[in-house]
Amino acid sequence: MDEFYYELRISPQSQLTVFSEILFEMTHNAIEEKDGTLIIRDSDPLDDILWAIKAFASKLGVEISTSLSTEKNEDWIKNYKNSINPIAVGSFYIRPDWIEKKDNFIDIIINPALAFGSGHHETTSSCLTAIDKYVKKDDTLLDVGCGSGILSIAAQKKGAVVDICDTDEIAVESAKENFALNKSTIHKAWVGSANAVDQTYDVVIANIIADVILIINKDLKTAVKPDGILILSGIIDKYFHKIEEKFSDFHTLENIEKGEWHTLVLQRK
Repeated sequence: MDEFYYELRISPQSQLTVFSEILFEMTHNAIEEKDGTLIIRDSDPLDDILWAIKAFASKLGVEISTSLSTEKNEDWIKNYKNSINPIAVGSFYIRPDWIEKKDNFIDIIINPALAFGSGHHETTSSCLTAIDKYVKKDDTLLDVGCGSGILSIAAQKKGAVVDICDTDEIAVESAKENFALNKSTIHKAWVGSANAVDQTYDVVIANIIADVILIINKDLKTAVKPDGILILSGIIDKYFHKIEEKFSDFHTLENIEKGEWHTLVLQRK
């Protein structure tokens, strides 16, 4: 690793997208956009890029401010790993694989990645609380919008037989990888949603945004067995009463609130 790297910051008064596109043409480096500023980092000097972008801005008639600095390199991977903290939720302990497991907890390994769900967000931790309380051994469970798979992994480690689905293929693949990492088993997995189910479940979980819950409410309801449990999360305050009304044909067992987020635990009547 080089001792230093170069950082170029470009803040155009307008036409941010145009400047971003031209920078992509000028360099193969990743370009970070933060609060209207484009940032490029390279181990080689960036003076030529700075000169070219100034000339482009002048021709375009857009004012820009720029700064070019030399920064000291650090061990970014080590710093990144040190910034990731494990979390305990109920009987679960969620950690990346470089942190040791904790005795007397159900161990779940989730390495931070693109797919949402490492246990820290209020909706994820609330769902884990609900799973810990309501999921029993040999329950059949469907995780709709599985993301990283953290919720269905937790349910499987409680003894449930789990199916997962997500409309994002990357999320499904990420979940499969996390199941393998945890030596857990998926019964069925597919790219799609609850409308593709061919059975009913003891427990259905949907930790997705409220708008989508409202759209697929009939599919979610149909997937739940009589007297089965439906766990809905990703619901912010302003949508709570809409969701509550839409699912009024279910009995409310619990509303877990964390910050502005709600997780509803419902039972099919």
